[in-house]
Amino acid sequence: MLRSPSRFVRNWLTAAAVGSLLVGCGSSSEESANDKARPAAKTEVTVEPIKASTELTDTNGVKVSLEKKPERIVCLFALCDDILTELGIVPTATNSAVLAHPDFLGEEKAKEVAIIPGGFIAPEVEAILSHKPDLVIGLGDTHGKLAPALKGATTFWAMQPETWQDSVGYLRDTAALTGRTAQGEKAERAFRVKLAEAEKTPSDRTALVIYGSDENFGVATPEGDVAASLFPKIADYPWKSRGVEGSYSLEEILAKDVDVLFVETLSFGDAEGELSEKLAGNPLWGKIPAVKNGDVHEVDPEVWAKGRGTRSLGIVLDEATAALR
Repeated sequence: MLRSPSRFVRNWLTAAAVGSLLVGCGSSSEESANDKARPAAKTEVTVEPIKASTELTDTNGVKVSLEKKPERIVCLFALCDDILTELGIVPTATNSAVLAHPDFLGEEKAKEVAIIPGGFIAPEVEAILSHKPDLVIGLGDTHGKLAPALKGATTFWAMQPETWQDSVGYLRDTAALTGRTAQGEKAERAFRVKLAEAEKTPSDRTALVIYGSDENFGVATPEGDVAASLFPKIADYPWKSRGVEGSYSLEEILAKDVDVLFVETLSFGDAEGELSEKLAGNPLWGKIPAVKNGDVHEVDPEVWAKGRGTRSLGIVLDEATAALR
């Protein structure tokens, strides 16, 4: 059996879904048949105007209020870096490595951005405040505990993205707060157009995205993993959330005849090597069609697992659609 990924990993990726599967009338087989017959809703490419404001209720119902347009922003997770890059803003400090990606700032310019010590799980409050931020953006279920320590010194904004629609909402909210409304509308439109184009010719191949550092890996599901939320639009993606402690057995994965595998290798401490290499010794792993046919793709976890924003998701779409052809 595949063991459920650790809570540490799930907090990092926000990969575990919160909430339950849709419940409705009729049997599960009827629902499954109806879902298969029903075409997915097409992505709307029209972008509503964004209005600048220093006060708003964000896409998840959190109220954000600033005295003025923020100029010094500290990012505690990669969605913040992604959004700021889309808006043409360089964060004052970050603890993410996504800025070094060539489609973001690139390695040299990324080195100019200060790094918050303490890592993703426990960024140091003193270091955050030393940058005199107007706004600190973090992941709600990981960094929410920092809010009391930051209160009175700066504004802390807890984001909790689970789908690509959430990420677009946060892009719009940040564009409004920073006054970068034109940049926000442009970035949203570019992403929507790319997604709409990709869904015009969806692949009939079965895809799977997994993440982890060793045999203790998990399946990314559309209900709680932002990158995975794109896949039902572009491929056969039969993976649904089983809750915080749920997992899939390797036998179940084999039964789905996965054609294309995307692997997000996470590094912890001294862990080295790609996840797909570590799984190569498992005889069941070798029976998966994607493995047998050499269609396993190790992807950049900074973009696929952590980025979550429209720039990262655009890269995911490019790489995924190319592999699924």
